Amino acid sequence: MKRIGLTGGIGSGKSTVVAELRRQGMACFVADDVARSYYDDPVFVSSILNLFDRSILDHDGRVNRKAVAAAVFSDKSKLAELNSLIHPRVMNDFRQWCLQQSGSRLVFFESAILYETGLDSDMDAVVAVYLEREERIRRLVERDHCSVEAIEARMRNQMPDEVKAMRADFVILNYEGNPRERQIKTLIHQLTAGR
Repeated sequence: MKRIGLTGGIGSGKSTVVAELRRQGMACFVADDVARSYYDDPVFVSSILNLFDRSILDHDGRVNRKAVAAAVFSDKSKLAELNSLIHPRVMNDFRQWCLQQSGSRLVFFESAILYETGLDSDMDAVVAVYLEREERIRRLVERDHCSVEAIEARMRNQMPDEVKAMRADFVILNYEGNPRERQIKTLIHQLTAGR
């Protein structure tokens, strides 16, 4: 089994690539989805409250993830502490998940911050999803109904997509007119060739 990291900046289209990979029969682990579930775990919530004050809680006592995101995007040390709580647990869950994929020759691990957190070292290869910055911003403004300034603040906490593309073993160019399905079929063929 090959473990393939899938990364790309916010708005690059990783989710649509994951959807196409799944459509083509690939097993995909989405780190953000798994990490989101931790906010229902009282032990994890207690750890989060040790990092932040109670202002990150909603009126019903649940962690407001948007408030956490806003806090860490303006404080790199808090972001590092939050990542140190989340990412070892995510990798442990990924390893357990891999054991359940015994019939798969390839498994994909999707994370926007694969390189930033050093999780690429656990992968056999990395695929970067690339889209020009201006188009990413346009899509995010439309999708999330937020300001360009807010998007750019989030982007500053991620490695530039150009750097990710240069470091990756494979790149999917995710712009209109460049068929995603064909690129992914080619990628799967290249990853499974010779096995």
